[in-house]
Amino acid sequence: WTYKNLKGGGETNLRQFARGKKLVMVVYWAPWCPNWRHDVAFVQEMHSKYAKDGLAVIGVGEYDPVDRMKQSYEQSKLTFPSVYESAASSERLTTVHYAQRTAAGDTRKWGSPWYVFLEPSKLSSEGEVLASKVAVVNGELIRPEAEKFIRAKLGLGGAVATAEKTGEIEVC
Repeated sequence: WTYKNLKGGGETNLRQFARGKKLVMVVYWAPWCPNWRHDVAFVQEMHSKYAKDGLAVIGVGEYDPVDRMKQSYEQSKLTFPSVYESAASSERLTTVHYAQRTAAGDTRKWGSPWYVFLEPSKLSSEGEVLASKVAVVNGELIRPEAEKFIRAKLGLGGAVATAEKTGEIEVC
């Protein structure tokens, strides 16, 4: 897919965006969604923590005017890129997001957040279909499980590092 960038103009093509990465987290979000507000800091944390290891995060804004998406993006201090597919709640039933997430079994009305994890090494090099099998999460991430999954896909092992009171890092 190719969507308009939320900031800076231009467009982003997902196939091109994924090149050279180990794992791409695509997160569909809506500014007004309380479920997205629950996950936004964690998604930013994963981007900051694992970008150097090959994780790429891209947001896809949905169902709200672009100026409100930009405001939400800036208020959340997001540093990963974000694009948008729709700019009005009335577009819900006609979006690719709606078609894909309902095909994946998501029965929620709005579907925010909705995550798609792509392994760039498994993407098709051309055509309409990027991948035939992907990992999806219908709803909020379970933080320890999500980080374990990300670390494993990046080749860092499934263990999650935690900071102890002493300031040292211990793998648990």
